[in-house]
Order: sequence, then C-alpha cells, then structure tokens
Amino acid sequence: MPVLNPRPLTRREVALLAYPAARASQRPEKPPNIVFIISDDHGWPDYGFMGHPKVRTPHIDRLAREGLALTRGYVPTSLCRPSLASMMTGLYPHQHRITGNDPKGDAKNAASRAAMVGVFQESRTLAGLLAERGYVSHQSGKWWEGECKCGGFTECMTHGDVARGGRHGDEGLKIGRQTMQPIYDFVARAGQKPFFLWYAPFLPHTPHTPPERLLANYRGAGVPIEVARYWAMIEWLDETVGQLTGHLEEKGLLDDTLIFYLADNGWIQKDAATPFWQTRSKLSPYDAGVRTPILVWGRGRVRPERDDGNPASSVDLVPTVLRACGIPVPRSLPGIDLLDGAARKRRDTIYGAIFAHTSEDIRNPRANVKYRWILRGRHKLIVPDPVNSRVELWPGRPEISWARPKPELFDVAGDPEETRDLFETEPKLAADLRRRLDRWWRI
Repeated sequence: MPVLNPRPLTRREVALLAYPAARASQRPEKPPNIVFIISDDHGWPDYGFMGHPKVRTPHIDRLAREGLALTRGYVPTSLCRPSLASMMTGLYPHQHRITGNDPKGDAKNAASRAAMVGVFQESRTLAGLLAERGYVSHQSGKWWEGECKCGGFTECMTHGDVARGGRHGDEGLKIGRQTMQPIYDFVARAGQKPFFLWYAPFLPHTPHTPPERLLANYRGAGVPIEVARYWAMIEWLDETVGQLTGHLEEKGLLDDTLIFYLADNGWIQKDAATPFWQTRSKLSPYDAGVRTPILVWGRGRVRPERDDGNPASSVDLVPTVLRACGIPVPRSLPGIDLLDGAARKRRDTIYGAIFAHTSEDIRNPRANVKYRWILRGRHKLIVPDPVNSRVELWPGRPEISWARPKPELFDVAGDPEETRDLFETEPKLAADLRRRLDRWWRI
C-alpha cells in the first residue's frame, strides 16, 4: 500500500527519502535508458488511440498500441509547475511544496523565484537518483526550477536566469517547435552510458501556431479555427515524438529504452470567445484538468496491454523507473510500480489537490490549497477548501472558480464531463470518500 502523508515532509524526512528501500529488485545487467515525453496543455480524449475522430497522433498511438496504455491516468494537480515537480520527485504537491507556478508578488523577482527553487531542491529528484547509478541526463522543454542542474540533470537547455527571461523553460522551449538537435547531440555524447531524457516541449501549449501544412488537415472540419489550430498543434507534437523515437531507432538504442508519455494537465479548446478558464480544464479539479493517459513503452520490457479500468497517477512514474532500473524504491514515495499489474489492481484509489496559481506561501501548502479530490473506482469527490475560498485561483481573474462552494460527487465513468452532482443523493458514499480523503491529507 502507498504510504499516505497527511502533512508536508520535514527537511529531515526529505533527506531520508532514499532510505530505506521498500523493496529492491535485481539490478539488470544493462539498465534501460529512460525517456519522459511530457505534453503541455493537452486534453485527455485528444488522441487517435483515445477515440478522437479528427486528431492524428500515429506515433503516440504506436506507443499506446505496443506498450502499456493506462487510459485512466491522472496528475495530482492541473497546473504545469507543481505537476512537473511531482513527475520529477514522485511526491504529491503538498509534500514537495511546489504548489503554484509563481511566488506571490512580482513573478520576475529573482530572489523570490530563487527561494521557490530552493524549496524544490529540498526533495530528491529522479535525475539525481539516476545520476548516482551512472546515468547522464538531459533537460529540454518546460522547466521551472531555475537552472536545470538544480534538478540533478547533467546537461540542460534551460538557464533559468530571471534577468535573461528565465521562468518556465527559456531556451529549452525551442525544443520541438524549432529544433530537435540538442537531443540528438546529447544522445551522441552519452555514448555507452545509460541516459535519462526529459522531453517536455511547449506543445500543444499556446500560442497555437502550427505549420500550415498541418493546419490544412483540419481546416474546414466544421469547427472554429481556434480548435483546428489546437488539433494541428497536437499533430505537430506527435511528429516530434516520431522524430525522437525514430532517431533512437536509427542509432540502435530503442531496444534499450523505456519511454513514458503523459500530459502535465488537461485542456479544452473552444473558440476565441471562450477563454480556457471557462472550460473547467486547466487549473480545475475536474477530469478535463487532471486526467491524462499514461503510456509506458519498452520493446521486450513492457508487455502490450490497454488498461481502461485501473487508475494511475503521475506520482507512480518515479517508483516505476526505479524498479525498472534495479534501484531501491524509497518507502516514503506514495506511488506504485505501474509495470506491476497486481499492484495496479490492488490500488483503486488516487488523490490530488488544486492550488492557487500564485502561491500565497511557498513553504505552506495549506495556505494555497483550493480543492482536494479523491477518485475511488468510478466515483470522484471534490472538496473545496473553506478557508481559502476567497484566495483567487489566478490573481486578477476572479472569475476563475469552477467548483461550487460545497463538495461535489460524480460518477466519472458514466458522466465523464461531470455534469450530474450525486453528493445529495449518495450521502454514505460521499462520507466514506471524505474520510479517505482526510486520511490522505487532513487540513
């Protein structure tokens, strides 16, 4: 069972994350290369393999078809910085304490941003743990935690210098949109060493500026041009996935590589008159914000399987990688090994929380939380925070507040758009889920 953590970790507890191991598998003779492909602002139904009738994603579809496709995947929070921090640490946001994108006040204040990065550095990272076992690593794309070597990478594109425009990726955001060459160069330099590659392109994130050759595939599809552009951006992302996997194949490295794919948070694209904060997606506690398919691909290492029933979480990535690499899994990590089918079946409950975009207090998650949520089986309970109900989810945009000021209960299997609130008609179920949610993180 995952270890439930009802409060943020102390510094000492964070320092002990690597000890002792919950269990250690035999270290493989040749540990696999690890590749994270992280989409940015991408709706969970918007893939060919998820049944979308228009969007073309043949390369991501291949990963789903040939690997483990967990279609009921979730991120614990629907905002990029804390979501990415969870992927790197294996911790929930209230544990690693990166709960928002920016510190309160001037988002370009170097001292405030450095302090927030310092909070992140108190947690062990996957890149750092792999480095201890001889891995080299490369960061490209989205990255918030300063100069990316702060996260344990050995090479990086992002400089993180606020004075030079550093905030959420800077030079790293060129990957995918402008070039793939830095990744190719890193792979060449890695030589015979195992590597960890963080590929988090600024795709399909706005600005939606796809190449015309891709936009032509969706023009005249009976949808607003804003939707057509978004779909074309997804196809552009998919093309880069094909370029990346094709390069590894060409260099004879694909058979030695585990690939993980997911999105940092959801997205619903409407026409220009409907801004994203009215879509109950990004920054919201609803499935359109927190749900994403999670794919694990590895030729000869991962048995092809589509799992439409068992929920998965992005906090599961770190323990899955560590087990695959023969590295002891810290007891304090709350996730499971996704490649362990029995563990997936035993775990029927996952959790998350939504926080203010701009952190009121960078060290106190309780000051920033807006909603907590729990998914158990087919039902999801959303609990608004009574204390922080007046804290703006995004400063200057008071209209961003989706959930009602009372708990909501949904059957997400039968009502995936979460339009029918069952809280009043299923009081026993709601009470049971609330008790479980409070055991996970009581506030």
